[in-house]
Amino acid sequence: MFKRSFRSQDPSRVDKSARLKKSGSVRDPQKLSKLQKSLTEDGLGPPAKNNKSLAPSPIVTLTVGREGRLFAAHEDVLCQSPFFAAACRGQYLEAQSKRISIPDEEPEVFSAVLEYLYKGDYYPRLLHNKHHNSWELEDAGRTPHASPNIENGGGRAVPSAVEATVFLSSCGQYLLRDTVVYCAADRYGLEELKRLALRKQGLQSGIDVGTILRSAQYAYAHTPDSDSRLRAHYLALIIRCRKTFKRSGTMQAEMEAGGSKLFFDLFVAMCNHLDDVIEVSNSRSPRTI
Repeated sequence: MFKRSFRSQDPSRVDKSARLKKSGSVRDPQKLSKLQKSLTEDGLGPPAKNNKSLAPSPIVTLTVGREGRLFAAHEDVLCQSPFFAAACRGQYLEAQSKRISIPDEEPEVFSAVLEYLYKGDYYPRLLHNKHHNSWELEDAGRTPHASPNIENGGGRAVPSAVEATVFLSSCGQYLLRDTVVYCAADRYGLEELKRLALRKQGLQSGIDVGTILRSAQYAYAHTPDSDSRLRAHYLALIIRCRKTFKRSGTMQAEMEAGGSKLFFDLFVAMCNHLDDVIEVSNSRSPRTI
């Protein structure tokens, strides 16, 4: 008797719970769309994507540098760069294996570019100090600055400045890392990465004169005349630290060697700076007829 009454009540309970589960599992498309939109606008969720982007992106293999160091990246990530977008369309891509070869690129530099394509920044990251309302580099507080002591005839900063400099096998020299990344970003058509590298470069300090001059000459050799931002950074830096540079034997040797547009631009910039100083002083002094 008890068994039958229990069974008679059981189907209604099961049906009711099933209806509740069924109704709870169905989401209102409009509410879901509004929720996703609000999360995206607040930066709490992933950016909205169309149905096409939900498909898995092919993996592209890249061989970088003279030794052919291997990298792997998603095709849609690489295609943020016009250079790699053209390569993935078949200009440089091997049809069967989806492989791109960049023998003239430095692996460490390309690693920074690839990190930017995935994360929007590269190490050390640029951080905003809300307390001082200023920008600073990640780990800057516990990373020693480069020492003025030099090795190899003024070419190499000591290991404590490893984040500030990178060794380029193509020229056999240590250069400022952000300068090389800036020039790579110019080759790959990544304007935002150029702005990021330029801002980071302005936060470096304690770099020896030889590294600065070599990096400035590299910047002149690997940027077009129409792009003056990085060049202007070096001209302003040398003028601002002119007392240090005029005492430098490296600076004297480089200028005596000549043949660089860097020094002509520096001469013009110094003249313009001097003219501005003279004009300001004349405007403050009384004029007589």
